[in-house]
Amino acid sequence: MLRFQYSSLIDAEPEVVWQFYERAELFDLLTPPWQPVKVIRREGGLSIGAITEFRLLLSIFPIRWIAEHIECKPNQLFVDTQVIGPMKSWLHRHQFIQEESKTRLIDTIEYELPGGWLAEFLLGWWVNARLQEMFRYRHQVTQRECPGKND
Repeated sequence: MLRFQYSSLIDAEPEVVWQFYERAELFDLLTPPWQPVKVIRREGGLSIGAITEFRLLLSIFPIRWIAEHIECKPNQLFVDTQVIGPMKSWLHRHQFIQEESKTRLIDTIEYELPGGWLAEFLLGWWVNARLQEMFRYRHQVTQRECPGKND
C-alpha cells in the first residue's frame, strides 16, 4: 500500500473552504490544465454516497474512474474511494482543520497499483510525483478561490 499526503494552510475559515468544495464546478476549477480529465457526472455533493465519474485519457486510451464518498463530517472531512478505476485500491481523505482563522487542508491518499509490489516499487515514485504536482495546483486554486476575512 502506497501513501501520499499534501498539506497547506488556506487563509480562510473551514466553512469557507468547505463551501468551495461544494461548488458544482469544483472539478473544472481543480483539474490542472495539463491533465486530460473530464468530469462525466457529479451527484450528491460531498455527502455519503455521492458519486463522481471521470474519464482520464492516458495516451490514447480513455479510462473510466468512479469515486464514491464513504464518510462526511461537514466542515471537517470527507472521504472517497474508487469504485471503478485504474488503481487496485484508492482511498482519499480530505481534511479541513481549523488553525486560528485559517484552514489546514490535508489530502491523504492510500492506494495500490495493479501489478502488486513490483509495480509499486517501479512506479510508486512516479505516481507520487504526479500527485504532488496535482495537489500543489489544487491547493493553490483553493487558496485563490477562498477569500479570508482580510480579503
